[in-house]
Formats: sequence, structure tokens, C-alpha cells
Amino acid sequence: MSAKVQTLTVTLPEGEHRTVPAQTSLREVLPPSSQAIAARVNGKVVDLSYPLKADCEVVPVVPTSAEGVEVIRHSSAHLMAQAVKRLFPNVQITIGPVIENGFYYDFKYERAFTPEDLERIEATMHDIVKENLAVQREELPRQEAIRLFRDMGEHYKVEILEGISDDVVSLYRQGEFVDLCRGPHVPSTGRIPAFKLTSVAGAYWRGDERNEMLQRIYGTAFASEKELRQHLALLEEAKRRDHRRLGKELDLFSFHPVAPGSPFFHPKGAFIYNELIAYIRHLYQRYGYQEVVTPQICDVELWQRSGHMENYKENIFFTEIEGRDFAVKPMNCPGHILLYTEKKHSYRELPLRYADFGRLHRFERSGVVSGLTRVRSFAQDDAHIFCAPEQIEAEVSAVLRMVSEVYRTFGFAEVRFDLSTRPPKRLGDDATWDRAEAALAAALTENDITYRINAGDGAFYGPKIDFIVFDALRRAWQLATVQLDFLLPERFDLTYTTAQGSEARPVMIHRAVLGSIERFIGVLIEHCGGDFPLWLAPVQVRILTVTDSQEAYARQVHQQFLQVGVRSELDLRNEKLGYKVREAEVQKVPYMIVIGDKEVSTATVAPRGRKGEKIPPLTVAEFIARLAAERVPGGAP
Repeated sequence: MSAKVQTLTVTLPEGEHRTVPAQTSLREVLPPSSQAIAARVNGKVVDLSYPLKADCEVVPVVPTSAEGVEVIRHSSAHLMAQAVKRLFPNVQITIGPVIENGFYYDFKYERAFTPEDLERIEATMHDIVKENLAVQREELPRQEAIRLFRDMGEHYKVEILEGISDDVVSLYRQGEFVDLCRGPHVPSTGRIPAFKLTSVAGAYWRGDERNEMLQRIYGTAFASEKELRQHLALLEEAKRRDHRRLGKELDLFSFHPVAPGSPFFHPKGAFIYNELIAYIRHLYQRYGYQEVVTPQICDVELWQRSGHMENYKENIFFTEIEGRDFAVKPMNCPGHILLYTEKKHSYRELPLRYADFGRLHRFERSGVVSGLTRVRSFAQDDAHIFCAPEQIEAEVSAVLRMVSEVYRTFGFAEVRFDLSTRPPKRLGDDATWDRAEAALAAALTENDITYRINAGDGAFYGPKIDFIVFDALRRAWQLATVQLDFLLPERFDLTYTTAQGSEARPVMIHRAVLGSIERFIGVLIEHCGGDFPLWLAPVQVRILTVTDSQEAYARQVHQQFLQVGVRSELDLRNEKLGYKVREAEVQKVPYMIVIGDKEVSTATVAPRGRKGEKIPPLTVAEFIARLAAERVPGGAP
């Protein structure tokens, strides 16, 4: 008598139900017309070879979906590793995850990979795609997998396996190549449609500079050649906008080995830096902030009391003075708390808003320091608001309005709001965190702001709202933040006198709008491609003469500009006009004023924009009026 075959019910999209034997693979359930490269089973993305074990809902994952692109990129990393092993059999493979807009794989090899090597690797990847090798998942006991990779000479894979607690691990094979991986992957190499290797860089094993250096090959992959070409065009545009390149070309800032990760701002860069601070200071008058200055170095006792020593020590610089241990401040909040404790406060004084542009220092590992966007020395448009609990929503709402105003000023039209909740390493109890997270959520809801939850990414002392802006290339940058803190006022025993004469605990709101000034400048350079708005351009007008005979009139015009605050410079060199114009365009000067004999005889100027726009001749007064009309929204100086 034969055993009864167990069956199960599969629910497909649009409510279709199918009854199939248990252990039926997804490949047998989904019709070929679905074009699936994987599938979601009860919400989890798995391979098409996955055997069904119970009643479930199945949704095909197609290449063009976000999940499909991730599967393609994950599989492309394995494809690249296989190609590398074919070309360089002695290479050792390590890890190859999916990252934003692509993937990478780290390798140990005796020499550096060259651009020519990348071309060969990519060509071999295309060969493997044509071979259309089946991608097969296997599950092995961990000890057996260790023996397998040890016999293959893959010492990094052995180290990874020895750190895994699972008794059984999964491997993926395609042809002669086998890799340790959780998956999922495409069913065959022929289902990887479009990819490109983009660069090679050094990377420490496990991201720790104490470990040996590996080589990291980066790549990207998409569901179609068209999408790949569009992405590569964006990468080229990103290279042209790279703030490190433009910073050098526009003579804005530089770095020196004597101060790793700490920028030197040149006169033009310092002008932009100070103008940004002046703009925020202008807003402070309207939003009711008082600016303070606090010490750079404080006894470590302060940082112990604040919780930074326990939760942030690895990012702090330390020094010893006369036998006492001191810390260079990474944040302004403890200093502002000390200012608050200098006297008793009444409910009538609250909210109290302290702003501080003081320099901060944080230890960032050399492997992550990057231009202006990740530095060790910087200043923030930092502020801390001490308020009564019932004032929280109004104060957070005011910050939301201020941030929105600032981002409109700089042309960041698209902003995403993340509510970042309690991290694993934190101060305080769950009840306090519940209260703080609910208060920020209420403020967002009150302002009709749609937000997403960014679980576990709050500060160690409180949840926060992070403002994610998208630049001209639609890249995401986290800039502004507003953080709600019930815990530091508790640790420092802060109080105020209520209307009833009793003592109560204030709440502390940590807030930055631009965030790090250094980082904001880097992001802004890439957003506008170095074409700063007129009010922020270090040089607003460059005066170009055609011959030496116009020098006297050019100097007169130059003085008229300077007298009304127009930032002007003269180019009186004995060079061809076309050369002068091109140089001014490269320097991204907003306006060029061409002065020839006609302009001298008519007492006019001939303006042209940095993109080559020609403007009809104007008198100097008319041109100054035109500049004055180009005012920034929000009344920036």
C-alpha cells in the first residue's frame, strides 16, 4: 500500500490557488510568463529552487523590481568572483555584498589589479553569462563546509565559517565555482542581464585597519542595458561634480598630511563657510536663538557624566594636562548643559535656545575619511533647546519649519523624513524611549509630514528625526537632525520652577540644520556642480577687458561694484578675450563683464552668464540693480 502524498495550497497573485505536492519547487509553481528570477514566500525572498513545505502565499520577483535588482546584483558579485578565479587561480575570495547602486567583492592577491585586469574580468563575466550555468543551492554541515574550503585554500572562507554558530550552512555552485552564501540568487548565470565593473580600491579585511589589506572591486548591475547606461552616465556626471575635484579647481580647500581628515579652507572656501554661518545667524534672530561659545577641551569627568565615555569613547580625542585627563569635545551638548546650570530657571524663561558654531573633533578611522563629507575637525550649526514637556511639539514644529526654509533656499526640493528609534546601545529605560519616540511622531503627524521608521538608528540618549535630502543626481544625504532627549537633563539633574512654584525637569532638544558645515559644503558643491547661487559665490563678477585701452574704465566699473558690495575682480591680462571667458567659465564665476571700446564710449557694460548667456548692454547702475534682484528666498544676507 503506497504512502499518501502530502499536499499544500499555494496562493498566487490575484487570488489564484494551486494545490501541489509538498517539496514542489517554486520553479514548478510559477508560470514561465512570470519572468521571475526569485519569489517571495510569505514575505521572504528565496530562490526558484526553494521547496515548498506548507501552505503559503507566493509572489514572483521580477528583474525590474527593487528586490529583483538586488538579486541580480548579489548574483553579479558571485559572477565576478568566478571570473576572477578563472583568470587568477591563486586569488583568495572573501566577501561580496550588495551595496547601494551596486556590489563589490574583496580579494587577496599578490599584486594590484589594473584597469586592464578589470576589462579582462568583465569580458570573462560575459563569457560565463553566455554559458548559462545553473546556479544551485546546497546545504552542508558547517564542519564539512570548513573542510571543503580549507581543501580549496580559501582561508578567509574558513575564518568566516569558524565564526558562524549555525550547524548547517548554505553554499551556491555555478559551474566550477562554489561560494558560501545565504542567497537568494538567479536560477542561472544567463539571467544576469547588464553589469559593469567600475573601480578597484584597497579595503581592510573585516573593515579593521589592524587586519591585512585586500583589493575591493566595485561593480553595478541592472535589469536592462538601458538602465545600466543611464546609471553610468550619472556616475560620469558625479565625477564631474565631485567636490574634491571642484574644491581644488575652484581653489576652495585642500588637505595636508599634517592634519589627516581636517580641511584647510582657502580664502574663497572660507568666504562660503562664513557666509553659510552668517545665513544661519540671520535666521537665529527670527527663530529666537541665543548664540554661545563653549570650551574645546573639558575634563573627562564631564564626558563620563554625560554618557559619552560609555557610549562614544572610540570617537573622542584625549589629552593629558597637568596630570588630569581631558577630552576634546565631539559634541556641544554637555557644554550647553553646564551653561544652563549656571543659574536657576523659571518656566517664564523657557524655551531657552542655545546655538553654538564651536569647532568639534571626532576620531574617524582613516579608511572612512572622505573629502569634506567625512572629516575629523568640523563645526555644526548646532543648537540645544531646553523646554517644558508641554512645549515639545511646538519647538519641534518650529525646527521643522526652519529646516524646510533652509532647504528651499539651497534648492533641495526632495526631502525624506526618517524617525530613528532606540539603538541597542543606549541610556534610559523603555518607558522613557516610548515617550520620546511618541512625541517626535506626534510632531511629524501634526505637520502633515509622511515619515518612515529607521529602527535602531537613534542617538544613545534619544530618538531623532533625520532629514534626508536628494541632490541634483538624486543621491541621498542625511543633513539636518532633531533629537529629543529626556535622559541628559536627568543625568545632570536639570530643573526649572513651574508656575505653581514646584521644581520640574526640562526636556532637551538637540538640533542641527545644515549639520556639519564642512559636510554641507561638500554636498552643496556636488548638488550645484560648483555653480553657487549669486549670494554665495566668492566672486560674483569678473571684468574682462579686450585690450589695454579699456583698463581705466574697467577699474572705474570695478570700484563702483565694490562700493555697493558686489564681489568683483579684474582680468586685465594681455590675453585673447576667448581665453579669458573660458577661464572665467571654468572658475564658475556667475557673471562676466566684457569691456571693449564700445562699452567705454557708451559708459555701459556687456554682461554674460557663466553658461554663456548673453545679456543686452546695461549701464553699471542697471546691472547692479539686476544683481540686487537676485535675492535668495528667506532673506539670506
